[in-house]
Amino acid sequence: MLNEPRRRAFLTAMQVVSWLPRTELPFAAPSRPELLAPLPVFDDEVTQPAPAAVERQQLGDAVAANPAPAARTIERPKIEVPRPSSAAKPAVKVAEPEEAAVVAKAPVVPPPRFSLQLLRAGSCLLLVELATGEPFQSRDPSYLLLKDMLRAAGLPDSPQIIGEPVRWPLLVRGQMDQGPEAARDFVQGFLYARTEEEPCTCLWLIGLPAVRFAGEADAESYNLEFQVEGLGSAWALPGLELLMDEPQRKADVWRAMRQLMARWKTVNE
Repeated sequence: MLNEPRRRAFLTAMQVVSWLPRTELPFAAPSRPELLAPLPVFDDEVTQPAPAAVERQQLGDAVAANPAPAARTIERPKIEVPRPSSAAKPAVKVAEPEEAAVVAKAPVVPPPRFSLQLLRAGSCLLLVELATGEPFQSRDPSYLLLKDMLRAAGLPDSPQIIGEPVRWPLLVRGQMDQGPEAARDFVQGFLYARTEEEPCTCLWLIGLPAVRFAGEADAESYNLEFQVEGLGSAWALPGLELLMDEPQRKADVWRAMRQLMARWKTVNE
């Protein structure tokens, strides 16, 4: 059963401007008395029947002579129901709330999650992904692998740990932007500050987060050397955990290392 506001909403949606119920409606507003008054009868319609009789006679002759046109002439005229003008339609446009809802429901990119440790070995800086998120321990298999790689490269196998690990996101809660671009700016800014303190001949980026947020590259750049604006020469390597899980990758790392050794060996000597 409809109350008065809902009933009027339905009638407005059907573009019904004027209406009159046949019976009394529950919860309806009282009817206006002028709508229930009988239609007035004008005097000229009663005192002048002659034109109506003449019209009926002419109508009968037309039917006898040509039935088809007569059928059209006796059609009742259509009653036009007033409808809202076209100028008012944009005010009730339905697509606008839907479009706004689509914009409001746009997916939000979650902040990336990673932990990176910066180390120095000779004239090289190493930005290494911490797969567990915890700092290196002396007997960690990944740290032992890193020491082997440094010995093979002719660098000191006891790298100096610089500062605390860089962890992202910075805040668990808050309104600060912690998306991928903010993470890249933070990591690169951290490296800029360290290279200003002491330059390096080559920056090792070990692990996909280091390659992506420090070198603005991806896994396709593994074992390649490229330039990073403001940081100089960088070398992208797979993560230590990935090298342990897929030992066949070590051969590619060794081949790339042999081509780059001269860059830091000349400085260390």
